[in-house]
Amino acid sequence: MANITKDQMYDAVAPDDFESMIELDRYENRSTAFDKIISATHEHFWDPLDPAYIDFSEPFDLEREAMMPEETQPLLRLPYIADALKDERDRIRFINHMQLWSFSSILHGEQGALNLSASLCHVLKDQGAQEYAANQTREEARHVTAFARYIRARWGRPAECGSVLKELLIEIIAAPEVYKKIVGMQMLVEGLAMGAFANGYKYNRDPLARKLFQLVMTDEAFHHKFGKIWADRTVPKLTQAERAIVEDWAAHCAQALIFNTNSPEQQHKMFAPLGLDPERIMDEIRARKAIRDPVRQFRGEANVFRVLIKTLLQAGLITERTRKFYAAHVDLDELRAEGDRIVGDSIAEDGIRYLQAINFKDPNRAEVRVAI
Repeated sequence: MANITKDQMYDAVAPDDFESMIELDRYENRSTAFDKIISATHEHFWDPLDPAYIDFSEPFDLEREAMMPEETQPLLRLPYIADALKDERDRIRFINHMQLWSFSSILHGEQGALNLSASLCHVLKDQGAQEYAANQTREEARHVTAFARYIRARWGRPAECGSVLKELLIEIIAAPEVYKKIVGMQMLVEGLAMGAFANGYKYNRDPLARKLFQLVMTDEAFHHKFGKIWADRTVPKLTQAERAIVEDWAAHCAQALIFNTNSPEQQHKMFAPLGLDPERIMDEIRARKAIRDPVRQFRGEANVFRVLIKTLLQAGLITERTRKFYAAHVDLDELRAEGDRIVGDSIAEDGIRYLQAINFKDPNRAEVRVAI
């Protein structure tokens, strides 16, 4: 396995090498780097099946109220769509139907995170790292349950996973190299998710969606830290050749997520059920791109791709060698000046206080459910 291991706690074995897991010396060694994250689990415990935490029966009228403001939906500004959707009810239907795509993509991403963290349990040799991965697996499982229940409550059934996201998730999960899993999922997909959740928390008009985003962010903030610990322990020790390998992998994943995950090409199947011609939409998008400012950059602290790039910048995985690729889309100096915090941190902190208040009222609630 072509793994790049610079710290013993990220040492890995082949997925089918269980014999290494029962070596006696292994039981004598356990890193402490993840202990705080593991111990904090009870502080942000929540159960998507318990209405005390989140009640999926809470109503929202999809026919009369748009989930997102029209100004956040650039496709509505295309001449063809603007002409076809002159009635407010049609625009509401369009916005809410496209939200099904967004929530479905999140659901598929959470399933990918669940499978990836489970795969780490099979390969990470350090007990602390393995326990962390097992802990994350549990938390990702409740995210899958929660988003599946939300989609069922609002639309009934999720939309299919876009081909590019699907291929990237398969590639990351199947990768034998731990660095590919951590950079691809723990840093980039999780970084993208934090941006998406913060954006949804800020703009979504469905109180149930906003509560769901906040609860998931209480977990994701800790998952994000796992990738940061890896970066702190690994990136400074990389040789120039190894750094190039890791940087190229990061750029590969970032490009897939930035340019394809939410692209209209990937949403092609979503337009026909609305009575819209997907090809006319694509023609107008291509025409708009041809005259758009080529140096236009991602703006706003909650921009999902801006958060993703900031994750790589903080990890030291954007250097002069790859700077040009990212600088075409975001002001890196401005991003660096913002400090270490990301937009989702304060939302997650408020969410943890909300959970602590619930669990404090009934201490056995979290203790019993975690123990089961």
